Amino acid sequence: MTVTQGPADWGDRPVPMVVVVRFEVPVEAGDDFRERARVAVEVLADQPGFRSGAVGRATDDPTRWVLTLSWESVGAYRRALSAFDVKVAAVPLLSTAVDEPTAYEVLDGRGAETVTARSALAPDAGSVRLGEASR
Repeated sequence: MTVTQGPADWGDRPVPMVVVVRFEVPVEAGDDFRERARVAVEVLADQPGFRSGAVGRATDDPTRWVLTLSWESVGAYRRALSAFDVKVAAVPLLSTAVDEPTAYEVLDGRGAETVTARSALAPDAGSVRLGEASR
């Protein structure tokens, strides 16, 4: 099944998103980090809109780790971050991540269904700064 979605036809099918969070972890802290990340995924998995999550380590650099999460929508992810259990178990871990963009809207994908979506970003998203849109 192919699902085409976007600003004009979101309806009850929001554009899905994926979160990719990278970490630099000293080798000696790897086991502890892995357990903390596993618990974070477990707590996030209990939140509405969660689709999947995984913890991985780079095969060519044992200090590089990644947490990947798939969500029904950006709203589901943002609401999940507000949950008490997530604030306790996941947010402290996420705050140690490499400082870079982490949330991506899924525009094309394949899994249980094929997704082809129009971007939910406004056409001027790259040029309008906070506070300017209301002018």
